[in-house]
Formats: sequence, structure tokens, C-alpha cells
Amino acid sequence: MSARRLAKEQPDSFALSAASKKEIGIWIKKYPKGRQASALIPGLWIVQKQAGGWLPAPALEAVAAHLDMPYMRVYEVATFYTMFNLAPVGEHHVQLCGTTPCWLRGAGDLKKVCEKKIGPKGSVSADGKFSWIEVECLGACANAPMIQISNAAGDDYYEDLDVDNFETLLDDLAAGRKVKPGPQNTRHTSEPITGAVTLNTKGFYNKVKQKKLPNSGKAKVGAK
Repeated sequence: MSARRLAKEQPDSFALSAASKKEIGIWIKKYPKGRQASALIPGLWIVQKQAGGWLPAPALEAVAAHLDMPYMRVYEVATFYTMFNLAPVGEHHVQLCGTTPCWLRGAGDLKKVCEKKIGPKGSVSADGKFSWIEVECLGACANAPMIQISNAAGDDYYEDLDVDNFETLLDDLAAGRKVKPGPQNTRHTSEPITGAVTLNTKGFYNKVKQKKLPNSGKAKVGAK
């Protein structure tokens, strides 16, 4: 894995919000007393959300102080896991899966769309709306190719993409229009594109009668 470093330009300071402290506190309580450092990874994820999708150095320092642990230990974790962004991201941060199933299904074409509409990988668009990176498998191989978009609304999957519906998705997000996560074609979840072919008989489960267990009547215990 290539070295990951903090962004050159950093804010002067950062303070954990009351909401972040409360949420981190929930994780700290999951561990024995004195083991609050075990809450580091969820803590960094919470603080990344507060900071607008990335982790500036002052945020790492704030987390280290809150968990009473050395800054270097926090830095090591933040720079190791690629789920943590070390530089500013756009309002909509696109994470494009480039692993084999998605690549075989056209992820390379989606990368070209990102380069055309957003810019080079790892950059933020001129209007601040978008940024994008390539990631490893996100676990939705049956609906390849797919992406995950992180924004104020959450971290949602957008699947069954092609050049046309991906460009439409980005245009809708740029215009502030509502978009629907999940498959971007006619598919329902991970069913075949032609529709479900098994367990699709209407009323099937209503026809199954429950079997009465032996000795399940109103007889009292010990009764003959």
C-alpha cells in the first residue's frame, strides 16, 4: 500500500462537538474501564463526519486528547485505513469500486466519467460539489459496477451503473435533485434483470398450515 500523508493545508484548530463526544462516549462504554482507546476507529469515523468528510491534523489531535492516547497512535490508524480521508473532499464523495467484478462490468468506463465530470482521481471539482477515488471491493458484486457516495444524507450504494445512468446520477446530484440509492436500472435489489424466477408464487406462504405440536393442547401437566 502506498504511503498516505496528511494534506499540506490544515485548519488552525478543531474542537469535538457535543454530539460527537456523546456518540464517541457510546462506543467507549462498550469497553472495560481504561480501554477507551479501543473506540478509536469508530471515533475517527464520527469525527470525520463532523469535519465535513475528512480528517485534518487538529481533528486527530482532538481525538487523541479525548481518548487519552498518544497522537502518533491516532495518526498511524488514520493513515493506514483508506476509509479515512486525509484531505478535503467534495460535498458528494464518490468511491468507485475497481475490483474484478466491477471492472469486468464496466468500471473503467465509469472512471472516465469521473475524470470528465469531476477531474483527476483524488481531486475536488471546481464547484466543490464532487470528489472521487477508486476503492477495493464494496461487497455488491452481484450489482456491478457500483459506487458508494458519501454526503450529508449518508453513505449510499448506487448499483448497476453504465455511462448514461451514471452521468444522469451526477447531474441530478449537482442540481440538487433527489436521487434514489440502489440499482439504477429496472432491477429490484439483486434479482435477475428479468425479474425473480423462484419463490414468486403469490399467496404461497398463506397456504402453508402450521403443524400442531404433540401434546400442545390444553391438557395440564401430569394429566392422563
